[in-house]
Amino acid sequence: MATETSELYISDEFTPLRQRLAALGPLLADNADRSDESGRLTDEVVRAVHDSGVLKIGIPRELGGYEFSPRQQLETVAQLSYLDASVAWTCMALQLVTGTTAAYVGPAAAAELFPDVAGGRFALMAGQGTRFGTAKRVDGGFRVSGRWQFASGIALASHVHAAAWCAETEQALICTFPKEQATLIDNWDVLGLRSTGSIDYTGEDVFVPETHAFDPATRRAHRGGAIYRIGLATLAGISHTGWAIGVGRRLLDELKALAAEKTGTPNAAVDTQQFYAQYANAESRLRSAQAWAMQVWADFEETLGRGEMPGTEQETLARLALNNATWSAQAVGQTVHKWAGTAALRRGPIQRFHRDLNTGTQHVTSGAGVLQNCGKSLSGLAPGARWNFLALES
Repeated sequence: MATETSELYISDEFTPLRQRLAALGPLLADNADRSDESGRLTDEVVRAVHDSGVLKIGIPRELGGYEFSPRQQLETVAQLSYLDASVAWTCMALQLVTGTTAAYVGPAAAAELFPDVAGGRFALMAGQGTRFGTAKRVDGGFRVSGRWQFASGIALASHVHAAAWCAETEQALICTFPKEQATLIDNWDVLGLRSTGSIDYTGEDVFVPETHAFDPATRRAHRGGAIYRIGLATLAGISHTGWAIGVGRRLLDELKALAAEKTGTPNAAVDTQQFYAQYANAESRLRSAQAWAMQVWADFEETLGRGEMPGTEQETLARLALNNATWSAQAVGQTVHKWAGTAALRRGPIQRFHRDLNTGTQHVTSGAGVLQNCGKSLSGLAPGARWNFLALES
């Protein structure tokens, strides 16, 4: 039975999880270079991530997950991305895909994939939902084929999540199937977010039971509270917003620490009026982006708490707040890179976070098409239009 009037849940696991994540700082710092060089998180980090519980934040409470509210999710991802941008990207992708699958798949799939979340027994999904493969209708489900990209965190996953189009039924689908039924393509040779292991993968005539597929644009959940009624695309924006804010803050704090080391030395660039002004502008831009994002999601929570659905303007502002957070953080990163001087060139947090940040800006949710649709909607030039995944449709 789909949940239509569920209340917004505010989890009491929020503060304990933040305390556990804070304790991971030294471990993540010690493993960052090794993860970056190998293209995947070290075994120590993987164990720590599982043990922390952060992968449960998107799973419905009734299955044993934490079901964090929008602002709880945003602040959690921001905290983790401050510690390590690639670890946070991996976790936010896994928790999003896993949590939405848990909410939207049928009862048989939920029983199979999430037998004991509280006890740590649950499937983890990785994959991509914007490039479509093909699905052929067969008895009991679909035969799915295709090639997909950007399976962030797939090394940690047990299952893949892949979009497919069924021409016979004219359905868009998100299909879940075991990772061993996919062919993994080791092609993640990139500048930033290296340890996310966001490789491509293919599937060939994979049988997916009907219970293990759902509409990517659905807003009807079989389980969980009101947060799942905002849909997969809008849910994705929460974590991406938090990720950008956390990375921007870490870079700015790294510059602050570097300035403390350099001030008073001969010809120190940080002892100039230009540095003071540009540092102030970076602080202003990042703090403004964070404050506005929190306001946008507070409005969402208020609406959901009343048992209502967010309107088109609210969904537009959520997408625009993500775009603003992403590109504000990128501007902060450019300021840090400029004033850090040669320190930004050498291996270390500034170089790594800067590479990760500029890679993260290329995600489709922060792209030009979404921004243009936001402007079209807010300017009144798309009356009656609604968001369908990442598209604005009349």
